[in-house]
Amino acid sequence: MNAIVGPSPWKQEIRGKHTTVVLPFEFDWKKPDYQMVLGYRAQKLADLRAKPEMFPRLLRWYKDHQAQFIADWACTEDPRAIEKHLPCVIPFIPFPKQLDWIDWMNERWHASEPGLTEKSRDCGVSWLAAFTSALDCRDIRNMRIGFGSAKADKVDRSNDSDCLFYKIRFFLNNIPWEFRGGWAEKLHSAYMRIWFPESGSSITGEAGDNIGRGGRKSKYFVDEAAHLEHPQLIESSLLSNTNCRLDISSVAGMANPFAQKRHRGKVKFFTFHWRDDPRKGQEWYEKLKGETDDVTLAQDVDINYLASTTGQVIPAAWVEAAIGAHIKLGIVPSGIRRGGFDVADGGNQTVFAGRYGVLLQDLISWQASGNSDTYKSVVRAINICDEKDYGGFDYDADGIGASVRGDALNINTERRHVGMRWIYDEPFRGSGAVFEPEAEMVKERKNKDFFLNLKAQSWWSLRIRFNNVWRAVNGFPDVDLDNIICIDPQLENLTDLIMQLAQPTYDKNSLGKIVVDKTPDGATSPDLADAVMIAFNPTNGMADIWAKLAQ
Repeated sequence: MNAIVGPSPWKQEIRGKHTTVVLPFEFDWKKPDYQMVLGYRAQKLADLRAKPEMFPRLLRWYKDHQAQFIADWACTEDPRAIEKHLPCVIPFIPFPKQLDWIDWMNERWHASEPGLTEKSRDCGVSWLAAFTSALDCRDIRNMRIGFGSAKADKVDRSNDSDCLFYKIRFFLNNIPWEFRGGWAEKLHSAYMRIWFPESGSSITGEAGDNIGRGGRKSKYFVDEAAHLEHPQLIESSLLSNTNCRLDISSVAGMANPFAQKRHRGKVKFFTFHWRDDPRKGQEWYEKLKGETDDVTLAQDVDINYLASTTGQVIPAAWVEAAIGAHIKLGIVPSGIRRGGFDVADGGNQTVFAGRYGVLLQDLISWQASGNSDTYKSVVRAINICDEKDYGGFDYDADGIGASVRGDALNINTERRHVGMRWIYDEPFRGSGAVFEPEAEMVKERKNKDFFLNLKAQSWWSLRIRFNNVWRAVNGFPDVDLDNIICIDPQLENLTDLIMQLAQPTYDKNSLGKIVVDKTPDGATSPDLADAVMIAFNPTNGMADIWAKLAQ
Protein backbone atom coordinates (compact mmCIF):
# COMPACT_ATOMS: atom_id res chain seq x y z
CA MET A 1 0.00 0.00 0.00
CA ASN A 2 2.69 2.47 0.96
CA ALA A 3 4.44 1.98 -2.34
CA ILE A 4 1.33 3.49 -3.96
CA VAL A 5 0.46 6.15 -1.41
CA GLY A 6 3.91 7.42 -0.62
CA PRO A 7 7.31 6.37 0.68
CA SER A 8 7.42 4.73 4.08
CA PRO A 9 10.20 2.39 5.24
CA TRP A 10 9.08 -1.14 6.07
CA LYS A 11 9.89 -2.09 9.64
CA GLN A 12 8.59 -5.65 9.93
CA GLU A 13 7.60 -8.55 7.70
CA ILE A 14 5.09 -11.21 8.79
CA ARG A 15 5.82 -14.32 6.80
CA GLY A 16 3.43 -17.21 6.24
CA LYS A 17 4.31 -20.21 4.09
CA HIS A 18 3.19 -18.47 0.90
CA THR A 19 2.12 -14.94 1.87
CA THR A 20 4.04 -12.07 3.42
CA VAL A 21 2.51 -8.88 4.75
CA VAL A 22 4.55 -5.84 5.62
CA LEU A 23 4.20 -3.34 8.45
CA PRO A 24 5.72 0.15 8.72
CA PHE A 25 6.21 -0.41 12.44
CA GLU A 26 7.47 -3.09 14.83
CA PHE A 27 4.68 -5.11 16.43
CA ASP A 28 4.88 -7.49 19.39
CA TRP A 29 1.81 -9.71 19.88
CA LYS A 30 2.62 -10.33 23.55
CA LYS A 31 3.14 -6.63 24.29
CA PRO A 32 0.98 -4.92 21.69
CA ASP A 33 1.04 -1.14 21.28
CA TYR A 34 -2.42 -0.70 19.81
CA GLN A 35 -2.44 3.08 20.17
CA MET A 36 0.62 3.28 17.97
CA VAL A 37 -1.04 1.13 15.31
CA LEU A 38 -4.28 3.13 15.42
CA GLY A 39 -2.31 6.38 15.25
CA TYR A 40 -0.46 5.18 12.18
CA ARG A 41 -3.69 4.11 10.50
CA ALA A 42 -5.31 7.48 11.22
CA GLN A 43 -2.38 9.32 9.66
CA LYS A 44 -2.35 7.03 6.63
CA LEU A 45 -6.08 7.53 6.13
CA ALA A 46 -5.64 11.31 6.32
CA ASP A 47 -2.90 11.08 3.67
CA LEU A 48 -5.17 8.99 1.45
CA ARG A 49 -8.11 11.33 1.79
CA ALA A 50 -5.86 14.17 0.68
CA LYS A 51 -5.46 12.18 -2.57
CA PRO A 52 -8.90 10.57 -3.07
CA GLU A 53 -7.98 9.42 -6.58
CA MET A 54 -5.81 6.76 -4.90
CA PHE A 55 -8.74 4.78 -3.45
CA PRO A 56 -9.85 3.06 -6.70
CA ARG A 57 -6.26 1.99 -7.40
CA LEU A 58 -5.84 0.72 -3.86
CA LEU A 59 -9.08 -1.25 -4.03
CA ARG A 60 -7.91 -3.00 -7.18
CA TRP A 61 -4.59 -3.80 -5.53
CA TYR A 62 -6.14 -5.02 -2.30
CA LYS A 63 -8.41 -7.41 -4.23
CA ASP A 64 -5.33 -9.57 -4.83
CA HIS A 65 -3.74 -8.83 -1.45
CA GLN A 66 -6.47 -9.70 1.02
CA ALA A 67 -4.13 -10.42 3.93
CA GLN A 68 -2.41 -7.06 3.54
CA PHE A 69 -5.76 -5.26 3.68
CA ILE A 70 -6.54 -7.06 6.94
CA ALA A 71 -3.15 -6.09 8.38
CA ASP A 72 -3.64 -2.46 7.25
CA TRP A 73 -7.25 -1.84 8.30
CA ALA A 74 -9.03 -4.65 10.18
CA CYS A 75 -10.12 -4.30 13.80
CA THR A 76 -11.62 -6.69 16.32
CA GLU A 77 -13.42 -6.21 19.61
CA ASP A 78 -12.22 -7.78 22.84
CA PRO A 79 -13.98 -6.76 26.07
CA ARG A 80 -11.26 -8.57 28.04
CA ALA A 81 -8.80 -5.85 27.01
CA ILE A 82 -10.50 -3.37 29.35
CA GLU A 83 -9.13 -5.11 32.44
CA LYS A 84 -5.61 -4.55 31.04
CA HIS A 85 -6.33 -0.84 30.43
CA LEU A 86 -6.29 -1.44 26.68
CA PRO A 87 -8.87 -0.22 24.16
CA CYS A 88 -11.80 -2.58 23.55
CA VAL A 89 -11.59 -1.97 19.79
CA ILE A 90 -8.17 -3.21 18.74
CA PRO A 91 -6.37 -3.41 15.39
CA PHE A 92 -6.03 -6.91 14.00
CA ILE A 93 -2.45 -7.75 13.02
CA PRO A 94 -2.40 -11.30 11.61
CA PHE A 95 0.33 -13.67 12.72
CA PRO A 96 1.94 -16.24 10.36
CA LYS A 97 -0.46 -19.13 11.01
CA GLN A 98 -3.42 -16.84 10.31
CA LEU A 99 -1.87 -15.90 6.96
CA ASP A 100 -1.53 -19.60 6.20
CA TRP A 101 -5.21 -20.18 7.02
CA ILE A 102 -6.32 -17.43 4.61
CA ASP A 103 -4.27 -19.06 1.85
CA TRP A 104 -5.52 -22.54 2.72
CA MET A 105 -9.17 -21.43 2.76
CA ASN A 106 -8.85 -19.70 -0.61
CA GLU A 107 -7.17 -22.79 -2.06
CA ARG A 108 -10.19 -24.88 -1.07
CA TRP A 109 -12.56 -22.43 -2.77
CA HIS A 110 -10.56 -22.17 -6.00
CA ALA A 111 -10.30 -25.98 -6.10
CA SER A 112 -14.08 -26.35 -5.47
CA GLU A 113 -13.47 -28.74 -2.59
CA PRO A 114 -14.40 -28.99 1.09
CA GLY A 115 -12.04 -28.32 3.97
CA LEU A 116 -11.96 -28.71 7.73
CA THR A 117 -10.32 -26.53 10.39
CA GLU A 118 -9.67 -28.08 13.81
CA LYS A 119 -8.77 -25.43 16.34
CA SER A 120 -7.86 -24.50 19.86
CA ARG A 121 -10.08 -21.87 21.42
CA ASP A 122 -9.48 -18.17 20.76
CA CYS A 123 -7.18 -18.38 17.75
CA GLY A 124 -9.11 -15.81 15.70
CA VAL A 125 -10.48 -18.17 13.04
CA SER A 126 -14.04 -16.83 13.27
CA TRP A 127 -12.76 -13.28 12.78
CA LEU A 128 -10.72 -14.41 9.77
CA ALA A 129 -13.78 -16.07 8.24
CA ALA A 130 -15.74 -12.85 8.79
CA PHE A 131 -13.01 -10.64 7.29
CA THR A 132 -12.38 -12.74 4.21
CA SER A 133 -16.09 -13.26 3.51
CA ALA A 134 -16.78 -9.52 3.61
CA LEU A 135 -13.82 -8.81 1.34
CA ASP A 136 -14.82 -11.52 -1.12
CA CYS A 137 -18.34 -10.12 -1.33
CA ARG A 138 -17.04 -6.59 -1.73
CA ASP A 139 -14.60 -7.52 -4.50
CA ILE A 140 -16.32 -10.35 -6.43
CA ARG A 141 -19.60 -9.99 -8.28
CA ASN A 142 -22.51 -12.28 -7.37
CA MET A 143 -20.62 -14.02 -4.57
CA ARG A 144 -22.87 -16.03 -2.25
CA ILE A 145 -21.47 -17.04 1.14
CA GLY A 146 -23.31 -18.97 3.84
CA PHE A 147 -22.71 -19.29 7.56
CA GLY A 148 -24.36 -21.98 9.65
CA SER A 149 -24.24 -23.06 13.27
CA ALA A 150 -26.13 -25.26 15.69
CA LYS A 151 -27.96 -22.30 17.26
CA ALA A 152 -29.29 -19.11 15.69
CA ASP A 153 -27.83 -17.02 18.53
CA LYS A 154 -24.36 -18.10 17.44
CA VAL A 155 -24.99 -16.79 13.93
CA ASP A 156 -26.77 -13.50 14.56
CA ARG A 157 -28.04 -11.73 17.64
CA SER A 158 -28.22 -7.99 18.22
CA ASN A 159 -25.11 -6.51 19.84
CA ASP A 160 -23.62 -9.92 20.71
CA SER A 161 -19.92 -9.85 19.85
CA ASP A 162 -19.74 -13.67 19.93
CA CYS A 163 -22.01 -13.89 16.88
CA LEU A 164 -20.58 -14.41 13.42
CA PHE A 165 -22.65 -11.66 11.79
CA TYR A 166 -21.70 -9.19 14.52
CA LYS A 167 -18.05 -9.79 13.54
CA ILE A 168 -18.79 -9.15 9.85
CA ARG A 169 -20.68 -5.91 10.57
CA PHE A 170 -18.05 -4.81 13.07
CA PHE A 171 -15.30 -5.30 10.49
CA LEU A 172 -17.17 -3.34 7.83
CA ASN A 173 -18.12 -0.53 10.21
CA ASN A 174 -14.52 -0.09 11.35
CA ILE A 175 -12.78 0.16 7.99
CA PRO A 176 -12.78 3.49 6.13
CA TRP A 177 -16.06 3.99 4.26
CA GLU A 178 -14.12 4.31 1.01
CA PHE A 179 -13.24 0.59 1.30
CA ARG A 180 -16.76 -0.71 2.04
CA GLY A 181 -17.97 -1.11 -1.54
CA GLY A 182 -20.98 1.12 -0.95
CA TRP A 183 -22.11 -0.89 2.08
CA ALA A 184 -23.97 0.86 4.90
CA GLU A 185 -25.34 -1.10 7.83
CA LYS A 186 -28.78 0.53 7.97
CA LEU A 187 -29.33 0.05 4.24
CA HIS A 188 -27.64 -3.28 3.53
CA SER A 189 -28.02 -5.44 6.61
CA ALA A 190 -30.85 -7.41 8.17
CA TYR A 191 -31.21 -10.39 10.48
CA MET A 192 -28.92 -13.16 9.19
CA ARG A 193 -28.32 -11.28 5.95
CA ILE A 194 -25.74 -8.80 4.64
CA TRP A 195 -25.60 -7.66 1.03
CA PHE A 196 -23.22 -5.51 -0.99
CA PRO A 197 -24.81 -3.02 -3.41
CA GLU A 198 -21.89 -2.52 -5.79
CA SER A 199 -21.08 -6.21 -6.35
CA GLY A 200 -24.53 -7.77 -5.92
CA SER A 201 -22.98 -10.30 -3.49
CA SER A 202 -24.42 -11.44 -0.17
CA ILE A 203 -23.76 -13.31 3.07
CA THR A 204 -26.61 -15.26 4.66
CA GLY A 205 -26.92 -17.22 7.88
CA GLU A 206 -28.81 -20.34 8.96
CA ALA A 207 -29.09 -22.43 12.12
CA GLY A 208 -30.20 -25.77 13.48
CA ASP A 209 -31.15 -28.70 11.26
CA ASN A 210 -32.05 -26.44 8.31
CA ILE A 211 -28.49 -25.46 7.46
CA GLY A 212 -28.06 -25.46 3.69
CA ARG A 213 -31.66 -26.42 2.85
CA GLY A 214 -32.27 -23.55 0.48
CA GLY A 215 -30.27 -21.93 -2.29
CA ARG A 216 -26.76 -22.39 -3.57
CA LYS A 217 -23.56 -20.95 -2.14
CA SER A 218 -20.09 -20.18 -3.45
CA LYS A 219 -18.73 -21.30 -0.11
CA TYR A 220 -20.36 -22.28 3.18
CA PHE A 221 -18.85 -22.04 6.66
CA VAL A 222 -20.17 -24.40 9.34
CA ASP A 223 -19.21 -23.05 12.75
CA GLU A 224 -18.49 -25.49 15.61
CA ALA A 225 -19.30 -28.37 13.29
CA ALA A 226 -18.35 -31.00 15.89
CA HIS A 227 -21.13 -29.74 18.18
CA LEU A 228 -24.12 -29.93 15.81
CA GLU A 229 -27.14 -31.65 17.36
CA HIS A 230 -28.21 -33.60 14.25
CA PRO A 231 -25.15 -33.52 11.98
CA GLN A 232 -26.34 -36.23 9.59
CA LEU A 233 -29.31 -34.09 8.51
CA ILE A 234 -26.95 -31.25 7.70
CA GLU A 235 -24.52 -33.51 5.84
CA SER A 236 -27.17 -34.31 3.23
CA SER A 237 -28.57 -30.78 2.94
CA LEU A 238 -25.19 -29.14 2.41
CA LEU A 239 -24.09 -31.75 -0.10
CA SER A 240 -26.10 -30.06 -2.89
CA ASN A 241 -25.68 -26.53 -1.56
CA THR A 242 -21.99 -25.83 -2.21
CA ASN A 243 -18.78 -27.24 -3.64
CA CYS A 244 -16.78 -25.62 -0.86
CA ARG A 245 -18.02 -26.51 2.60
CA LEU A 246 -15.64 -25.24 5.28
CA ASP A 247 -16.12 -26.79 8.73
CA ILE A 248 -14.56 -24.92 11.66
CA SER A 249 -14.64 -26.40 15.15
CA SER A 250 -13.04 -27.27 18.42
CA VAL A 251 -13.21 -31.03 18.97
CA ALA A 252 -15.81 -33.11 20.80
CA GLY A 253 -14.63 -36.70 20.73
CA MET A 254 -14.74 -39.09 17.79
CA ALA A 255 -18.48 -39.85 17.61
CA ASN A 256 -19.42 -37.14 15.11
CA PRO A 257 -19.00 -36.55 11.35
CA PHE A 258 -16.49 -33.74 11.92
CA ALA A 259 -14.05 -36.08 13.69
CA GLN A 260 -14.67 -38.90 11.23
CA LYS A 261 -14.01 -36.67 8.22
CA ARG A 262 -10.85 -35.36 9.88
CA HIS A 263 -9.44 -38.84 10.44
CA ARG A 264 -10.49 -40.66 7.29
CA GLY A 265 -8.00 -38.69 5.24
CA LYS A 266 -10.41 -37.75 2.43
CA VAL A 267 -10.97 -34.10 3.41
CA LYS A 268 -8.11 -31.62 3.56
CA PHE A 269 -7.72 -30.13 7.00
CA PHE A 270 -5.99 -27.24 8.72
CA THR A 271 -4.83 -27.39 12.33
CA PHE A 272 -4.91 -24.21 14.42
CA HIS A 273 -3.15 -25.12 17.68
CA TRP A 274 -2.58 -22.71 20.54
CA ARG A 275 1.16 -23.12 20.10
CA ASP A 276 0.80 -21.43 16.69
CA ASP A 277 -0.46 -18.26 18.39
CA PRO A 278 2.38 -15.86 19.37
CA ARG A 279 0.11 -14.26 21.97
CA LYS A 280 0.21 -17.46 24.00
CA GLY A 281 2.98 -19.39 25.68
CA GLN A 282 3.60 -22.03 28.32
CA GLU A 283 2.74 -19.59 31.11
CA TRP A 284 -0.66 -18.96 29.48
CA TYR A 285 -1.23 -22.69 29.17
CA GLU A 286 -0.27 -23.43 32.76
CA LYS A 287 -2.66 -20.75 34.01
CA LEU A 288 -5.47 -22.16 31.91
CA LYS A 289 -4.68 -25.67 33.09
CA GLY A 290 -5.18 -24.55 36.67
CA GLU A 291 -8.60 -23.11 35.83
CA THR A 292 -10.01 -25.81 33.53
CA ASP A 293 -10.94 -29.46 33.96
CA ASP A 294 -8.72 -31.96 32.16
CA VAL A 295 -11.22 -33.08 29.51
CA THR A 296 -12.24 -29.53 28.54
CA LEU A 297 -8.60 -28.45 28.38
CA ALA A 298 -7.65 -31.43 26.24
CA GLN A 299 -10.53 -30.94 23.78
CA ASP A 300 -10.84 -27.14 23.58
CA VAL A 301 -7.16 -26.29 23.84
CA ASP A 302 -5.03 -29.34 23.01
CA ILE A 303 -7.29 -30.55 20.13
CA ASN A 304 -7.38 -34.00 21.67
CA TYR A 305 -10.21 -36.06 20.14
CA LEU A 306 -9.73 -38.83 22.67
CA ALA A 307 -9.71 -36.66 25.80
CA SER A 308 -12.60 -38.52 27.40
CA THR A 309 -11.43 -41.92 26.17
CA THR A 310 -10.26 -44.43 28.75
CA GLY A 311 -7.09 -46.34 28.07
CA GLN A 312 -4.93 -43.66 26.46
CA VAL A 313 -1.39 -44.91 26.14
CA ILE A 314 0.12 -41.43 26.57
CA PRO A 315 -2.01 -38.67 28.17
CA ALA A 316 -1.62 -35.22 26.65
CA ALA A 317 -0.35 -33.74 29.95
CA TRP A 318 2.65 -36.08 29.84
CA VAL A 319 3.47 -34.97 26.29
CA GLU A 320 3.31 -31.30 27.29
CA ALA A 321 5.70 -32.02 30.17
CA ALA A 322 8.25 -33.51 27.77
CA ILE A 323 8.47 -30.39 25.58
CA GLY A 324 11.70 -28.64 26.55
CA ALA A 325 12.11 -30.93 29.58
CA HIS A 326 15.87 -31.24 29.03
CA ILE A 327 16.08 -27.47 29.53
CA LYS A 328 13.83 -27.51 32.60
CA LEU A 329 15.79 -30.38 34.15
CA GLY A 330 19.25 -29.15 33.15
CA ILE A 331 20.02 -32.25 31.08
CA VAL A 332 22.80 -32.10 28.49
CA PRO A 333 21.97 -34.74 25.83
CA SER A 334 24.42 -37.61 25.49
CA GLY A 335 24.46 -41.23 24.43
CA ILE A 336 22.85 -42.97 21.47
CA ARG A 337 22.41 -41.04 18.22
CA ARG A 338 19.94 -43.01 16.15
CA GLY A 339 16.72 -42.69 14.17
CA GLY A 340 13.33 -44.28 13.77
CA PHE A 341 12.15 -44.60 10.17
CA ASP A 342 8.48 -45.10 9.28
CA VAL A 343 8.31 -45.57 5.52
CA ALA A 344 4.92 -45.05 3.86
CA ASP A 345 3.19 -45.90 0.62
CA GLY A 346 1.32 -43.59 -1.73
CA GLY A 347 -0.47 -40.64 -0.17
CA ASN A 348 0.89 -41.08 3.37
CA GLN A 349 3.75 -39.42 5.22
CA THR A 350 7.17 -41.01 5.44
CA VAL A 351 8.84 -39.90 8.68
CA PHE A 352 12.35 -39.93 10.15
CA ALA A 353 12.62 -39.30 13.91
CA GLY A 354 16.11 -38.69 15.29
CA ARG A 355 17.11 -38.99 18.93
CA TYR A 356 20.23 -37.99 20.83
CA GLY A 357 20.06 -39.93 24.06
CA VAL A 358 16.77 -38.98 25.73
CA LEU A 359 16.19 -35.99 23.42
CA LEU A 360 13.94 -36.18 20.37
CA GLN A 361 15.73 -33.58 18.27
CA ASP A 362 14.57 -34.24 14.70
CA LEU A 363 11.22 -35.13 13.14
CA ILE A 364 11.33 -34.89 9.38
CA SER A 365 8.43 -35.92 7.15
CA TRP A 366 7.80 -36.04 3.43
CA GLN A 367 5.01 -37.18 1.16
CA ALA A 368 5.24 -40.58 -0.46
CA SER A 369 3.61 -40.93 -3.87
CA GLY A 370 3.87 -44.68 -4.38
CA ASN A 371 5.80 -47.88 -3.73
CA SER A 372 8.47 -46.82 -6.21
CA ASP A 373 9.41 -44.03 -3.80
CA THR A 374 10.68 -46.45 -1.14
CA TYR A 375 14.21 -46.48 -2.55
CA LYS A 376 14.26 -42.66 -2.69
CA SER A 377 13.00 -42.52 0.88
CA VAL A 378 15.78 -44.82 2.07
CA VAL A 379 18.31 -42.60 0.29
CA ARG A 380 16.86 -39.61 2.09
CA ALA A 381 16.92 -41.38 5.47
CA ILE A 382 20.58 -42.30 5.01
CA ASN A 383 21.42 -38.75 3.96
CA ILE A 384 19.67 -37.45 7.09
CA CYS A 385 21.90 -39.74 9.16
CA ASP A 386 24.94 -38.22 7.44
CA GLU A 387 23.75 -34.64 7.93
CA LYS A 388 22.66 -35.11 11.55
CA ASP A 389 25.41 -37.53 12.61
CA TYR A 390 23.15 -40.48 13.38
CA GLY A 391 24.78 -43.90 13.37
CA GLY A 392 21.77 -45.55 11.74
CA PHE A 393 18.07 -46.17 12.12
CA ASP A 394 15.48 -48.76 13.03
CA TYR A 395 12.74 -49.04 10.43
CA ASP A 396 9.21 -50.41 10.31
CA ALA A 397 9.75 -53.76 8.61
CA ASP A 398 6.08 -54.77 8.49
CA GLY A 399 4.37 -54.12 5.15
CA ILE A 400 5.98 -51.74 2.68
CA GLY A 401 9.05 -51.34 4.90
CA ALA A 402 10.11 -54.91 4.11
CA SER A 403 12.14 -53.65 1.14
CA VAL A 404 14.17 -51.15 3.17
CA ARG A 405 16.90 -53.64 4.09
CA GLY A 406 17.70 -54.51 0.47
CA ASP A 407 17.63 -50.87 -0.58
CA ALA A 408 19.86 -49.86 2.31
CA LEU A 409 22.34 -52.63 1.48
CA ASN A 410 22.67 -51.44 -2.14
CA ILE A 411 23.01 -47.80 -1.10
CA ASN A 412 25.59 -48.57 1.61
CA THR A 413 27.60 -50.72 -0.79
CA GLU A 414 27.81 -47.81 -3.22
CA ARG A 415 28.77 -45.49 -0.38
CA ARG A 416 31.57 -47.78 0.79
CA HIS A 417 33.04 -47.85 -2.72
CA VAL A 418 33.55 -44.09 -2.54
CA GLY A 419 34.86 -44.10 1.03
CA MET A 420 31.66 -43.07 2.83
CA ARG A 421 30.64 -44.59 6.16
CA TRP A 422 28.13 -47.40 6.48
CA ILE A 423 24.75 -46.35 7.93
CA TYR A 424 23.42 -49.29 9.96
CA ASP A 425 19.77 -50.21 9.61
CA GLU A 426 17.81 -52.62 11.77
CA PRO A 427 14.27 -53.95 11.17
CA PHE A 428 11.56 -53.24 13.71
CA ARG A 429 8.77 -55.78 13.46
CA GLY A 430 5.93 -54.63 15.66
CA SER A 431 3.98 -57.79 14.94
CA GLY A 432 6.87 -59.91 16.19
CA ALA A 433 7.75 -61.35 19.56
CA VAL A 434 8.51 -59.15 22.54
CA PHE A 435 12.05 -58.07 23.37
CA GLU A 436 13.71 -59.85 26.29
CA PRO A 437 10.65 -62.01 27.03
CA GLU A 438 11.86 -63.15 30.48
CA ALA A 439 12.66 -59.63 31.69
CA GLU A 440 10.20 -57.32 33.49
CA MET A 441 9.43 -53.90 32.00
CA VAL A 442 6.47 -53.79 34.39
CA LYS A 443 7.27 -54.98 37.91
CA GLU A 444 6.37 -58.60 38.61
CA ARG A 445 5.12 -59.20 35.07
CA LYS A 446 7.38 -60.89 32.53
CA ASN A 447 7.35 -59.17 29.17
CA LYS A 448 6.11 -62.30 27.41
CA ASP A 449 3.12 -62.42 29.79
CA PHE A 450 2.27 -58.71 29.72
CA PHE A 451 2.57 -57.66 26.04
CA LEU A 452 0.94 -59.18 22.98
CA ASN A 453 3.80 -58.24 20.66
CA LEU A 454 6.74 -55.87 20.18
CA LYS A 455 4.44 -53.03 19.07
CA ALA A 456 2.52 -53.09 22.35
CA GLN A 457 5.77 -53.38 24.31
CA SER A 458 7.34 -50.45 22.45
CA TRP A 459 4.35 -48.16 22.93
CA TRP A 460 4.33 -49.10 26.62
CA SER A 461 8.04 -48.36 26.83
CA LEU A 462 7.34 -44.91 25.36
CA ARG A 463 4.49 -44.49 27.87
CA ILE A 464 6.92 -45.16 30.72
CA ARG A 465 9.33 -42.57 29.35
CA PHE A 466 6.60 -39.92 29.13
CA ASN A 467 5.30 -40.75 32.60
CA ASN A 468 8.82 -40.49 33.99
CA VAL A 469 9.46 -37.09 32.43
CA TRP A 470 6.10 -35.81 33.72
CA ARG A 471 7.08 -36.99 37.21
CA ALA A 472 10.55 -35.44 36.95
CA VAL A 473 9.21 -32.07 35.76
CA ASN A 474 6.65 -32.09 38.59
CA GLY A 475 9.29 -32.71 41.26
CA PHE A 476 8.80 -36.38 42.03
CA PRO A 477 11.95 -37.95 43.55
CA ASP A 478 13.95 -40.93 42.32
CA VAL A 479 13.09 -40.66 38.61
CA ASP A 480 15.45 -42.53 36.29
CA LEU A 481 16.55 -39.68 34.01
CA ASP A 482 18.00 -42.18 31.54
CA ASN A 483 14.50 -43.54 31.00
CA ILE A 484 12.66 -40.34 30.04
CA ILE A 485 11.96 -38.58 26.75
CA CYS A 486 12.51 -34.88 26.10
CA ILE A 487 11.20 -33.07 23.03
CA ASP A 488 12.97 -30.14 21.40
CA PRO A 489 10.48 -27.22 21.53
CA GLN A 490 11.68 -26.11 18.08
CA LEU A 491 10.91 -29.52 16.59
CA GLU A 492 9.49 -29.58 13.10
CA ASN A 493 5.90 -30.95 13.05
CA LEU A 494 5.60 -30.47 16.83
CA THR A 495 1.90 -29.56 16.81
CA ASP A 496 0.91 -32.64 14.80
CA LEU A 497 3.13 -34.87 16.92
CA ILE A 498 1.47 -33.67 20.15
CA MET A 499 -1.93 -34.72 18.86
CA GLN A 500 -0.74 -38.01 17.38
CA LEU A 501 0.99 -39.14 20.57
CA ALA A 502 -2.30 -38.79 22.44
CA GLN A 503 -4.15 -40.96 19.90
CA PRO A 504 -3.18 -44.62 20.59
CA THR A 505 -5.26 -46.52 23.16
CA TYR A 506 -4.67 -49.82 24.93
CA ASP A 507 -6.74 -52.71 26.19
CA LYS A 508 -6.16 -56.29 27.31
CA ASN A 509 -6.97 -59.39 25.31
CA SER A 510 -8.46 -62.61 26.66
CA LEU A 511 -5.04 -63.69 27.98
CA GLY A 512 -4.56 -60.43 29.87
CA LYS A 513 -1.90 -59.13 27.51
CA ILE A 514 -1.65 -55.46 26.54
CA VAL A 515 -2.90 -54.70 23.01
CA VAL A 516 -2.36 -51.24 21.47
CA ASP A 517 -4.73 -49.69 18.95
CA LYS A 518 -3.02 -46.85 17.06
CA THR A 519 -6.14 -45.89 15.10
CA PRO A 520 -9.12 -45.99 17.49
CA ASP A 521 -12.53 -45.11 16.06
CA GLY A 522 -11.21 -45.01 12.51
CA ALA A 523 -8.48 -42.41 13.06
CA THR A 524 -5.68 -42.20 10.50
CA SER A 525 -2.32 -43.80 11.19
CA PRO A 526 -0.13 -41.59 13.43
CA ASP A 527 2.95 -41.61 11.19
CA LEU A 528 4.93 -39.05 13.22
CA ALA A 529 4.24 -40.79 16.52
CA ASP A 530 5.07 -44.18 14.99
CA ALA A 531 8.52 -42.94 13.96
CA VAL A 532 9.15 -41.63 17.48
CA MET A 533 8.02 -44.93 18.99
CA ILE A 534 10.40 -46.80 16.69
CA ALA A 535 13.28 -44.44 17.55
CA PHE A 536 12.77 -45.09 21.28
CA ASN A 537 11.76 -48.76 21.05
CA PRO A 538 13.42 -51.00 23.68
CA THR A 539 15.62 -52.79 21.11
CA ASN A 540 17.04 -49.49 19.83
CA GLY A 541 20.71 -49.28 20.64
CA MET A 542 21.34 -52.96 20.19
CA ALA A 543 21.94 -52.33 16.50
CA ASP A 544 24.84 -50.00 17.34
CA ILE A 545 26.37 -52.71 19.52
CA TRP A 546 25.93 -55.32 16.80
CA ALA A 547 27.44 -52.94 14.24
CA LYS A 548 30.57 -52.44 16.35
CA LEU A 549 30.92 -56.20 16.79
CA ALA A 550 30.65 -56.66 13.03
CA GLN A 551 33.48 -54.21 12.27
